[in-house]
Amino acid sequence: MASPSSHQVKSLARAAGFQLAGITTADPVEESQHYAQWLAQGYAGEMTYLYGRRAEMRADVRTLLPSARSVICLGLLYNTPVPYSTEWNLDDRAWISRYAWGDDYHDIMRLRMRELVDQLLAIAGFEWKISVDTSPVLERALAQRAGLGWIAKNTCLINQQIGSWVFLGEILTSLDLEPDSPPPSRCGSCTRCIEACPTQAILPAGVLDSRLCISYWTIELRGAIPEEHRAEAGPHVFGCDICQDVCPWNRRAPSTGDPAFAPREAAPPLERLATLTEEEFAEMFRSSPVSRARYAGFLRNVAVALGNSGNPRFVPALEKLAEHPSELVREHARWALDSLGVSR
Repeated sequence: MASPSSHQVKSLARAAGFQLAGITTADPVEESQHYAQWLAQGYAGEMTYLYGRRAEMRADVRTLLPSARSVICLGLLYNTPVPYSTEWNLDDRAWISRYAWGDDYHDIMRLRMRELVDQLLAIAGFEWKISVDTSPVLERALAQRAGLGWIAKNTCLINQQIGSWVFLGEILTSLDLEPDSPPPSRCGSCTRCIEACPTQAILPAGVLDSRLCISYWTIELRGAIPEEHRAEAGPHVFGCDICQDVCPWNRRAPSTGDPAFAPREAAPPLERLATLTEEEFAEMFRSSPVSRARYAGFLRNVAVALGNSGNPRFVPALEKLAEHPSELVREHARWALDSLGVSR
């Protein structure tokens, strides 16, 4: 059987539901040096899984698939027609990052990527490996090299046509496919993302200090959110979209009609979240990225959002959280009560 052409690969990718598809070689990623420097400066915080052997593997996809010659980079649009967090001003609601409004993207991406692999295997035999977010791969660097977009100052990948609300995935393959070319950066002199970040986590030259990032605090961090920064977290209980909300390239971004990404509830009531049992949390966020925060971590985030609301009606809910079995939850609830001016 003849090998598929790059054009065929991209046509089949679009038929599988991907808005973006591009190809790059399996050559080592030059950006791995910047990644190593980023780790050395401590910007990864407590995300220990980014260090060690996995950090070394990110430089070369052939550590995952020795026969790899090409990488098929894919993008799936998840933007939905709901107001941005910067346009939302309800003190009784929590904000959940847009990417987590629907079903878990890992499952959706893997399923569609496997469909694409099966289509390609019907044309030619080859070795392959699917990577979606969790593998030691420098996704954005590969996607940029494959022509999907440029890496912006907020470190997100931006596509000129559809913005940055895009999930990324890669198919490592032994096929020898014609590569695409990277596009130029089109951020220009714009610094809106840097200026809008409430914690100043976005540093010059497109560097993100995770230790100051609301997404890191509310998703990845397992311990206490730094007390001196809790007020800056606002209503965010899982992730943060501010740097993408203010990006001019997202103002004309199309919306997806994919039911998998339809919002379950973008901004659920804080009071309801504060009363969730562990079983109710698991049920409410089943097959949702929000489950990554874990129950105690999520209630920690909710307590901070309640304290930042300025709304005294949340005092009873916080007093109950201040008696939670988890010291992590109790400590953040006490902080929130202090923020609301409640003496104990």
